[in-house]
Amino acid sequence: MQKNSDAEILVVDDDRLTRKLLVRTLSAEGYTCVESESGTDAWERVHAREPALVLLDLDMPGLNGAELLKRLRSDRNPAIAQVPAIMLTGHGGEESEVLCLEAGADDFVTKPINTAVLRARIGTQLRLRSMRRQLEGQKEELEAWRHNLERDLAAARLTQQSLIPQKPLKIPGWDIAACFRPVIQVGGDIYGWLAMKDGRILFWMADATGHGASAALLTTLTKLLFHHGSLEHATPAAIMEAVNDDFRSIFGRRLLMTAMCIALEPTTGRARVVGAGHPPLMISRANGKHALVWSTAPPLALAERAQFVETIVDLRKGDAFLLYTDGLFGSSQAKRTGLNPKKLARMLDHKARDADSLLSRMLKQAAPVDGDGTLSDDIAALVVRRMT
Repeated sequence: MQKNSDAEILVVDDDRLTRKLLVRTLSAEGYTCVESESGTDAWERVHAREPALVLLDLDMPGLNGAELLKRLRSDRNPAIAQVPAIMLTGHGGEESEVLCLEAGADDFVTKPINTAVLRARIGTQLRLRSMRRQLEGQKEELEAWRHNLERDLAAARLTQQSLIPQKPLKIPGWDIAACFRPVIQVGGDIYGWLAMKDGRILFWMADATGHGASAALLTTLTKLLFHHGSLEHATPAAIMEAVNDDFRSIFGRRLLMTAMCIALEPTTGRARVVGAGHPPLMISRANGKHALVWSTAPPLALAERAQFVETIVDLRKGDAFLLYTDGLFGSSQAKRTGLNPKKLARMLDHKARDADSLLSRMLKQAAPVDGDGTLSDDIAALVVRRMT
């Protein structure tokens, strides 16, 4: 048995000779011992100085061992309530064992005491006490880690909220609705829009790998890259190529990101679409027909010299496009029904009165927020509809 003079044991027994014998035996094993002749005195000693273990006689006049232990176990101080206790009893049999355990004893030893058994059981309880304290220390470290993580996530959430448009863009003759649902406080999806030099509006969306604060940082970078690209280039293909080059120069091929952008000319309804590994753009026509515009390039950073080809789409009155991330296919309901882009396109209600209704109805079917609709991935979606 490992000797430890720091492990102070409180020996409680009304019989002086028994106490002295126990103290002598345990002191020879390297333990520091303190004596109490009654339950009342032991109660005061425990509160004055918490022992590593209490060796407690069951039968004592006044406050007996069982009563004392019940009081200790209900103490408001967790350290006192959890102090290891071994009960000493002169009664053999199951009834005595049950009485000790019901009182809250961790173990018991029957008199006359076998010193080898007592040493072994004391050693076991002290090891368990040490393990419990280690676990408590680890719990405190985990709590501190959790607190720091929550603080970081809160900061990341505020940062990401400042990046994602809080109100839909207002364009005469057009209606716009958007949705962002991260798995946790922050996510790897981001979208936005910006005015191009020639008067067109560039709608863009990206889906970075991962979740949490690191993914939120990637979304911050993504927005900067798209804005920087739009200032230097005049076409969506050139903008996407610039974003790809910058993203690859920073991360190499360690991180990937899907993206899609649409340059829309509001007066004519003509749009040019470029996708990089992103789910296909969905077109909902006023006559109830649907179309998909697939990405023609791999995810950003995957290829050093990717070819970004523009697809032209003409939107007339009542037509709409849906730009989204693959989180729409990640809900349990979506997986259960085998949801795919073609099925999703059929959920777009061309008779919806506005963009918000169109988006809400589609999300309600594809990614419900209740019951089995728990999200396994972030969701971002953007609907742009021509009204006139």
